[in-house]
Amino acid sequence: MPEKTTPSGTETSTIRILLADDHALVRRGARLILDQEPDLEVVAEAGDGAEAIELARPHDVDLAVLDIAMPRLTGLQAARELATLRPSLRILMLTMHDNEQYFFRALKAGASGYVLKSVADRDLVAACRAAMRDEPFLYPGAVTALIRNYLDRARHGEETPDRILTPREEEVLKLVAEGHSSKEIADLLFISIKTVQRHRANLLQKLGLRDRLELTRYAIRAGLIEP
Repeated sequence: MPEKTTPSGTETSTIRILLADDHALVRRGARLILDQEPDLEVVAEAGDGAEAIELARPHDVDLAVLDIAMPRLTGLQAARELATLRPSLRILMLTMHDNEQYFFRALKAGASGYVLKSVADRDLVAACRAAMRDEPFLYPGAVTALIRNYLDRARHGEETPDRILTPREEEVLKLVAEGHSSKEIADLLFISIKTVQRHRANLLQKLGLRDRLELTRYAIRAGLIEP
């Protein structure tokens, strides 16, 4: 990522952001929040989902912040297209809808987080940084929805994810999802870093997942992380 100079004169890696919302006023407000941070920079703006996809091609962006409800292509449709077009691109959904259905659809579309516009001034910056660390950003109501979904599945006798993992794999999964490094996990479990890495690779392969973000989602659904 390119460098951006802070007020103290030091340089920091800059997260390049594509911002898409069909309301110019919302884009302006979000841009003001993001651009005042030394490590965040909005480099492209789109008024709908289709334009967001078009702009993602020529611009070297690290993160897309997409409104859910946009003309031509919705943010959810754009997220699915962008995930295919640029697999390394992180995606956040920005929305006014505190709605479980939209939330689950956003996760399925590949979003790293779900930020409510009503609290964007508080949450948006943290969500962007979390996404670039491959960590999910979920507001409290979203975590509750995930836990409720898991409990509903268990009550209906559906196979729950943790049944296919060994107790040690569950321990490693929980610690990975809580944000611990491989060294920290090794110290906590009194095993080597190589053993931690092997467990992590086995988890990804066994669960058919790609990265730490997906492991975290999985741990939440499995009830291994307390809300």
